[in-house]
Amino acid sequence: MNALISCISTTLMLLLLGLVTFFISFAHNFSNNLRENFNITILLDDEMTHAESYALQTKLKGLPAARIVKYISKERALKEQAEALEQDSVEFKDINPMPASFEISLKAEYANKDSLKSILPELEKYPKVMEVSYPQNLMDSLNSNIRKISSIMLMLALLLTLVSFVNINNTIRLSVFSRRFLIHTMKLVGANWSFIRKPFLIQALLIGLISATLASGILFGCIYAVIQYEPNMVKLMTWDVVAYTLGVIFICGILLTLICAYFTVNKTLRMRTEQLYRY
Repeated sequence: MNALISCISTTLMLLLLGLVTFFISFAHNFSNNLRENFNITILLDDEMTHAESYALQTKLKGLPAARIVKYISKERALKEQAEALEQDSVEFKDINPMPASFEISLKAEYANKDSLKSILPELEKYPKVMEVSYPQNLMDSLNSNIRKISSIMLMLALLLTLVSFVNINNTIRLSVFSRRFLIHTMKLVGANWSFIRKPFLIQALLIGLISATLASGILFGCIYAVIQYEPNMVKLMTWDVVAYTLGVIFICGILLTLICAYFTVNKTLRMRTEQLYRY
């Protein structure tokens, strides 16, 4: 009965810990996805030749910050602008005011002002480049919010880990409490501490494995249900996120139960006979 209660209690705490871990990983993927939507726009002079634009494109593709480099011709730029203004591009058939350009989609780790400081000046100095721009204010605001949210999630994860440890420790302590006289009897007949601890550690290991398996199964089922309901979520709920979350659940489930069992049994072994009735 005690083992069943321990399994249920440990499963619930690991499930909560797994949820927080999952949301941290999910938020990391989501923030990276947002960062990768930031683009650097490079407006080109009309006098730039095809060979020069190709050379520039090759240079841009070699940048460590570049994820995707897309060339937008004058004709395509005019068409997109006309569609945005809900006008017919034929109205501009005599003259095309739109310049050709390159759009660089950034890698997530480079989507910040500090990383772009060493890249933008070099691009601005390139011959026949009119202007280099990127949404600096939006990028700074997003990065600031991501840092705040990450700090809150990290604090929440640490707090929940502490709460899980205390709760699991109390659960195992109650289990050991019910067998404190047996432990004392074994100590009196000469059994060494490692021999007495062994069955409790094995039981704690089994409780940790069973609880982690149950918590992982429940969480994986929820993730699968969400993906079935909204298939596009698979881009954010990647296998890396799932594997990391399940790994944390199993590691914490095993380590927390073993550590709690080890110290609880040791505490009981140090007790004198009269203390057993005041435990």
